[in-house]
Amino acid sequence: MMTEIEKITASRKQDPQTLVVHDKHDERHQGSVTVPQYQTSLFSFATHAEFDHAAAEEPDRPMYSRGNNPTVQQLEQRLAQLQGGEKARCFASGMAAISTAILAAVRTGDHIVCVSQVYGPTRKLLENFLTKFDVEFTFVDGASREALWSAVRGNTKLFYLESPTSLLFQLQDLKYCAELAKSIGALTYIDNTWATPCFQNPFSLGIDLVLHSTSKFIGGHSDVIGGVAIGSKELIGRINESEYLLLGGVMTPHTASLTMRGLRTLPLRMERFEKNGLQVAKSLEQLPHVLKVHHPGLPSHPQYELGKEQMAGYSSVFAFETDLPVDVIKKWADHLEYFRIGVSWGGYESLVTVPTLPEGYESVSGPVVRLYVGLEDPELLIEDIKQAFKKVT
Repeated sequence: MMTEIEKITASRKQDPQTLVVHDKHDERHQGSVTVPQYQTSLFSFATHAEFDHAAAEEPDRPMYSRGNNPTVQQLEQRLAQLQGGEKARCFASGMAAISTAILAAVRTGDHIVCVSQVYGPTRKLLENFLTKFDVEFTFVDGASREALWSAVRGNTKLFYLESPTSLLFQLQDLKYCAELAKSIGALTYIDNTWATPCFQNPFSLGIDLVLHSTSKFIGGHSDVIGGVAIGSKELIGRINESEYLLLGGVMTPHTASLTMRGLRTLPLRMERFEKNGLQVAKSLEQLPHVLKVHHPGLPSHPQYELGKEQMAGYSSVFAFETDLPVDVIKKWADHLEYFRIGVSWGGYESLVTVPTLPEGYESVSGPVVRLYVGLEDPELLIEDIKQAFKKVT
């Protein structure tokens, strides 16, 4: 019979917070509770036979840190577990992960279906780089099943998704996208940075590869740049053997160590981010000069029900439209005391930007403000937003 602790362990072994925190005692590192930084470029072998065996038959055996490093591998294993994938590969940046993964999926003459509100640099990768290799692409309204289906061609090899998108927070029906792609033999990739592994598991909906900018919520302290691709052993192995090793956009041991530190508290932080973000978003809906708040956790969001179906929670990055002119709303941002002006998100500090909208945002009726709600007191942030509006209106 199972003991009481065994019963509890069996029922809670997939608890996200326990998964990222608990490590067994490890004599290899003299019982160190943190994984040491293997700050080395290469690893030697006692005999040439061991070296030959590692080179030929052990792709995960550390030989050279451009390929495998134990500190980075420990982070990869934990991220794969947390996201529910078989294997992960970390990169020097989110864009390194995205570009390497896309390049591994397509060849000259192939076609990509990509959501029109995708992350700006990803759009540029398709428009300005892949066209050099005669890779075709179609940008579509990711909220429309008809648009996704209509974009399919005989040479479509990849559906590139981002749900929610990171400017207007549009969702895609991930299960539908995965089924559509499989019906034509194409792959599905998703940028899951906004929802994090805590709030969305695309694998359970049939998606093939999950990408994250670990610079954001996973790192969590605004002091690292990194990315990760997570998927099946076969797919990550394919990426690893080709573009990953050749392009060399690898994560350093130091970055992996800092990222692992952030990962230890990710589930706890996401609980607070969800609470803070929703509180601020709801208050904004009541303010004058706010036309619309784009947050998938609000009932006013057109895809609110879809979000509840495929996400377990919400992060704290969202946007709102305003009837104030761009120059006035930028002055409003200048008057904020608890929101710093800057790109990125996922750290402890609240941020604001008034971005210039690229293509794919024709439905917007006024200037857009993107807010990232950090770990400060949400009531304080709400009062800060109100006082800034008073000063410019």
